[in-house]
Amino acid sequence: MNLLPNAVEVVKKAAVEAVEAGKPVNLLFGEVISASPLKIQVDQKAIYTEKMLVLTRNVTDFEVDMTVSHQTVVISHGYPVIDTYTGGGSATPIDHNHPIKGRKKFKVHNALVVGDWVVLARMQKGKKFVVLDRIKANPALKGEWL
Repeated sequence: MNLLPNAVEVVKKAAVEAVEAGKPVNLLFGEVISASPLKIQVDQKAIYTEKMLVLTRNVTDFEVDMTVSHQTVVISHGYPVIDTYTGGGSATPIDHNHPIKGRKKFKVHNALVVGDWVVLARMQKGKKFVVLDRIKANPALKGEWL
């Protein structure tokens, strides 16, 4: 019985594990080529799909509670008047605004979109990739800038 080939395999496996342990994180850069289903292309051949990706809050839609103390923009409108004597109508429009105060829930639209460039971290063994953040501005920003 020759144990030498088995011993060589054990040493090879130990060497591979030592290399992996010495490089716990490998950073990669990629571009989102599909948002649903999510696909990120890292190079010409490597495309990572949803099953391979772990998304951080930095690259997902999420909700937060915020305390606000604002007012709406000034608006002008009248109110309907119901009056059986005059037949009704509407009150004279007035300029005014409304307060927005207190603790409110807001949705942060931060999900990945096609064209986003992201940084990924390869998890141990290379089977999963954590999408850490964007490395360029979100090309799909559509909100109103105040």
